[in-house]
Amino acid sequence: MKKKWPVFSKLFIMVVAATVLLSPGALPGTASATEGGGGAYPNGAEDFMTGALPPPGTYFKNYLTYYTASDFKDGNGNDLIPDFDLKVTADVLRFIHVTNCKILGANWAVHAFIPLTYQDVKSGGDSDDRFGLGDIIVNPIILGWHTKNFHVTAGLDIYIPVGTYDEDRLANLGRNYWTFEPVLAMTYLNDSGFEVSAKLMYDFNTENDDTNYESGQEFHTDLTIGYHINKSWAVGIGGYYYDQTTDDEQDGVKVGSDGFEGRVFSIGPVAQYSYRNMSFTLKWQSEFEARNKPEGDKFWFNLVYAF
Repeated sequence: MKKKWPVFSKLFIMVVAATVLLSPGALPGTASATEGGGGAYPNGAEDFMTGALPPPGTYFKNYLTYYTASDFKDGNGNDLIPDFDLKVTADVLRFIHVTNCKILGANWAVHAFIPLTYQDVKSGGDSDDRFGLGDIIVNPIILGWHTKNFHVTAGLDIYIPVGTYDEDRLANLGRNYWTFEPVLAMTYLNDSGFEVSAKLMYDFNTENDDTNYESGQEFHTDLTIGYHINKSWAVGIGGYYYDQTTDDEQDGVKVGSDGFEGRVFSIGPVAQYSYRNMSFTLKWQSEFEARNKPEGDKFWFNLVYAF
């Protein structure tokens, strides 16, 4: 398998480049980072077969992730916050139901995410930590189309701000605003086992009423290129690309003189083992080229169970 990795790497870079060129963030204009330098979606969550809606039935997916970052980068890639250290552990429970109903030739499904999160933050000599429920995600209309080798899924994820939030705290489990996220996921899997998957998302954020801060719109994508060795094992490389496309505003005024530009890339190995009605995925994603965001490493252990 070692001989295959250089090929995967080249293809992954090509997909990232194409995504950047086609994304709204590649157009002229000023980009900015969301409030606090974060985002509603945990980038990098999806991987193999992300565009393939499963057959009718009920499914449970558990995302266990750990993120650590000791740098918060400014718009030039230099350290922005002294003594910065961020550690986040999250266990996200996702429930999916795929119906037998057809809409526009696609299977109709619904899902919900319930995140439990622990966050530990140190910044400029201050520190804070928090554990509890994060913002819940629901989607009442997910549509999945299938051909022999190509799969497409589309939907609208809605982030409901139920997580705890206090503008005076460093550690916040919720973002205190709604996010509406159109999603388009695609998977190509050929007969030899080669796979390319991408999940493209675009976020529209409402205003944070406590701070009068409205985070700009965000484009981001999870990407995976892999090879299915057999029915049990798949390996590859994956990661994500994030770029915000409109300015943040506070009290109706653009934040900063030239915007608070936000961007980050990541890449790393991913492996999956499937057994009967279950699958287990391990992956590591290392961030680079961060702008006005934390830059660190993310680790995942994901479980899928089909009832």
